[in-house]
Amino acid sequence: MRLDLRLPIGLMFSLFGAILVVYGFVSNRAIYARSLGINVNLWWGLVLLVFGLVMLWFAVRKTAPPAV
Repeated sequence: MRLDLRLPIGLMFSLFGAILVVYGFVSNRAIYARSLGINVNLWWGLVLLVFGLVMLWFAVRKTAPPAV
């Protein structure tokens, strides 16, 4: 059995990304005045969510066994 870190990393990044996306949608616009009005929580949440989903896809995709 091999150590495969793609599954826990994908779960962790997807969870953190989903939390940031939700927080970005429900947070007050006034807190983004220092970031030039850009909702950084929403954008970074989307980045983390996409990265986590890609890692999960790599973890669960079917691979052919190596030819011997």
